[in-house]
Amino acid sequence: MEWDPVNALSDGILIIDKDLKVQNFNDGILRITGFSPAELRKRDLSDILKLPFPIEELKEKKLFTNVEAGLLTKENTEVSVLVSISPVFSTDSRVKSYMIVIRNIFEYLFLLKQLIQERNFKEAILESIVDGVFSVDKDFKITSFNRAAEEITRFSKEDAIGKLCSDIIRSEACSETCPLKKTMEKKENIKNFETTITRKDGAKIPVSINTAVLYDENGKFIGGVETFRDISEIKRLRKEVKERYSFGSIIGKSSVMQKIYDKLETISPTDVNVLIEGETGTGKDLLAKTIHYNSLRKDKPFVKINCAAIPENLIESELFGYKRGAFTGAIMDKMGKFEAADKGTFFLDEIGDLPLSLQAKLLRAIEDKEFERLGEVKSRKVDVRIIAATNRPLRELIKNGKFREDLFYRLNVVNIFIPPLRKRSEDIPLLVDYFIEAFNKKFKKEVRGVEQRAMDFILDYEWPGNIRELENVIEHSMIHAKKSLITFEDLPDYIFEEKEISSGRSLLEKEKEYILKVLKENGYNKKKTSEILGISRSTLWRKLKELGID
Repeated sequence: MEWDPVNALSDGILIIDKDLKVQNFNDGILRITGFSPAELRKRDLSDILKLPFPIEELKEKKLFTNVEAGLLTKENTEVSVLVSISPVFSTDSRVKSYMIVIRNIFEYLFLLKQLIQERNFKEAILESIVDGVFSVDKDFKITSFNRAAEEITRFSKEDAIGKLCSDIIRSEACSETCPLKKTMEKKENIKNFETTITRKDGAKIPVSINTAVLYDENGKFIGGVETFRDISEIKRLRKEVKERYSFGSIIGKSSVMQKIYDKLETISPTDVNVLIEGETGTGKDLLAKTIHYNSLRKDKPFVKINCAAIPENLIESELFGYKRGAFTGAIMDKMGKFEAADKGTFFLDEIGDLPLSLQAKLLRAIEDKEFERLGEVKSRKVDVRIIAATNRPLRELIKNGKFREDLFYRLNVVNIFIPPLRKRSEDIPLLVDYFIEAFNKKFKKEVRGVEQRAMDFILDYEWPGNIRELENVIEHSMIHAKKSLITFEDLPDYIFEEKEISSGRSLLEKEKEYILKVLKENGYNKKKTSEILGISRSTLWRKLKELGID
């Protein structure tokens, strides 16, 4: 084999003998791995490449194309690569060696930019990429369109070349938030922008898009390039996970939430009374609505009253209504909440704050399904299902004579306890994704998630305000987010102060501990550490100096 042109390739090439030891290689593999020729020669393939199948399968004379694998570098880090493996046969049809072509997945756009003037070679590279790729000139007219782009869009290359990209890709983002337009105007590359395109046959396909600016060999701006990947399967899996770990709008994969889902499935279609207990902000009202809208009463009223929010002298009239002239200011008959919920569900929120004087009347209304309005002697019949909720310990209130035991047992036919968020931290990432999706729609943003440093802090925070506080923090962070990921700096200042108070340690100490942890996990590789932290290497050096890390 002539190795001079092979050494010019950006892809790494390995020749291994039938015993799977390195026999020969090009300069590309040295660049990707960081090994010297002496360190690489005669090394076992398994020391370099982590394949997704048993290495013995290579000896079965199989051809492997574009297999995702892990390449181990000299710094002992793992790089994601695409691997193609071909057996090389002797004249008697026996395998004498194997040729392995290794491509660094993250070098696609770099390759396109570097090889823009080498038309034939560029076409060969483009046709081997599994993602759809097309390039445009400064007027957004398509200048190249690879085979994968044809397969995803169902437009042929002949259909596409010379046409406006918006006429071929037909993305939902074309009119207002086109990533390629933004890239070409602001000279900023965009990664992992999710949108939907319309195929030639009219089918809607979800895709993930990356864009980059194209320059000629003299550094002159000549257009842009876009890669796009069909993420239909990823979307399907996301939906499957969401459905598996949710019941209505209630999100969680922890074992305690799975038990709550099972209980909801059993009790929702019945008419039993339910008592929901849990701290403020855990989602008791959402749980009550979920029970109602999964019940046989879902088409009837869902009426809520907050027993803690209404003054004691007004709560009876709010609950049961009043007759004209019952008291000063009662100039007309008024229906109460209890009656308004007839045939539906009546949700008594913060039931622990209901005055003791009213508890007997409520008990009778629940037991006999009848009541009288204030100032009225006639009893009124109602058919309601009762759901009550409280953040107060009702059993202690009973002991202290502040809550009727008979009312407690009438309400507590089925009990559901929602644990605080700090007790089910495995649910936090799902909740974060849910809120990001909701606020993306509200704020018309394209935030994809949370950087690792910020997520570690979120997972470690105590969340005294539970889900309601988490929602507020994500909303604040989404408003301030300038990138595709929520960063540490986007989080509200107050949670750092709360963290200091609860942990007894300063934020600087916490930051120092975290940076040391990431450094250690990555073999003190500062480049890798800075990438994980989401900061530049110079910023990392400065922080190391400020925090006294040698």
